[in-house]
Amino acid sequence: MPDLLPLFLTALLYAGLSAYFWRVLWQGDSARALSPTLEKLAILVPLALHGMLLYHSIFQPEGLKLGVGHAISAIAWLTVAVYWLASMRNDLEGLQGFVLPFAAISLFTPLLLPATHTLLHSELLLFKIHLHIAILAYSLFTIASLHALLMALVERHLHNRPLSTLLQRLPPLLTMEHLLFRILWAGFTLLTLTLVSGMLFSEEIFGQALQFSHKTLFALISWGIYAALLGGRHIYGWRGRTAIRWTLSGFAALLMAYIGSKFVLEILLGR
Repeated sequence: MPDLLPLFLTALLYAGLSAYFWRVLWQGDSARALSPTLEKLAILVPLALHGMLLYHSIFQPEGLKLGVGHAISAIAWLTVAVYWLASMRNDLEGLQGFVLPFAAISLFTPLLLPATHTLLHSELLLFKIHLHIAILAYSLFTIASLHALLMALVERHLHNRPLSTLLQRLPPLLTMEHLLFRILWAGFTLLTLTLVSGMLFSEEIFGQALQFSHKTLFALISWGIYAALLGGRHIYGWRGRTAIRWTLSGFAALLMAYIGSKFVLEILLGR
C-alpha cells in the first residue's frame, strides 16, 4: 500500500489549481492572483510529485507493473506534461480546468484498479520504446479529445445563444481548430510509430508481426479513423462538427484498444 500522504497532497494541489483556473475563467483577469509564469511554475509542483508517485508504483523490484489504474494515471500525468509544454507556445486557455481535475482523479486509479502482475518482456528495449511511444500517443489524443469537447461547447453556444463569460475567454474557434489538428498530427505520428514498434516487438518475441486481438483491432480502427480525418481535412477541408465527431470517435476506439482491453482482461477476467 503506497504512502497516502503524498498522494492526497498531490491531489489537493491539482484540485486547488483547478479551482483557481476555473475562477479565472469565470471572473476574468481580476481573479488572477498569479502571473502566467508563476501559473506554469505552480503546475510543475503537482506534476513532479505525480511523476515520482507513478515511478515508485510502476517500477517495482520484481518488474514493471502497469495495470489499468497505472495506465490511466500515466496518461493523465503525460497529458498535463504535454499541456504544460504546449502552453509555452500556444494559447491553451480553458484546458487547465479539464486537464488538472482529470490528473487529480487519476492519482487514485492505481489504488482502485491495481496491477495484478508484472508485465512480461518489460526488460526488452523494444518493448520499453513501444510502451513509451504508446502512452505519449494516448496523452496527445486525450488532449485532442478534451480540446474537441471545448470546441463543441463553444460551437453549440455560438449557434444557439450568446457566449457566456467563461466561453468568451477561450481562444477563437478557428485558433482552437488549428491547434486541434496540430495535436492530431502529432498524435497520429506517434500512433503510427506505436503500431510499427508493436509489430517489430511481436515479430521479435512471437515470430509474427501482427497478432490478431481486440487490442490490435481497435488500434487499427483508431488509426484508420484518424487517417481518414486528417486526409479529409487535407483534401476536403473538414472542420467544425465533422472534425469533432471524428476526433472523439477515434479516441473512443483508442480507449477500447488498450484501456478497455486491459480492463476486461485484468478486472473482469482476472488474467
